[in-house]
Amino acid sequence: MAKTSTGLEENIAGLLCYVLGWITGLVFFLIEKENKFVRFHALQSIIVFGILSVASIVIGWIPFVGWVISALIGILALVLWIILMIKAYQGEKFKLPWAGDLAEKNS
Repeated sequence: MAKTSTGLEENIAGLLCYVLGWITGLVFFLIEKENKFVRFHALQSIIVFGILSVASIVIGWIPFVGWVISALIGILALVLWIILMIKAYQGEKFKLPWAGDLAEKNS
């Protein structure tokens, strides 16, 4: 595995992009200027978990139905969080539909 400008192995840095969702994605996107693998995972984290966070908050304002949908979004986010961290640790550039394409184009 290649090292990153942070001194971490790229698979470890890729995993860390997802640890706190879009927050760690943003941190790694700002500090990693060279490694395309890490920048891809950082940007995908920002896009996926940023959208899920905003959607959950906005939909959560709707009484009853919104709360259920918001809970389902939380479950989806948990599943994606686990899968994306595992795939990044394995050194795989696992692209989610739409968000992965956007992240790849801009990383």
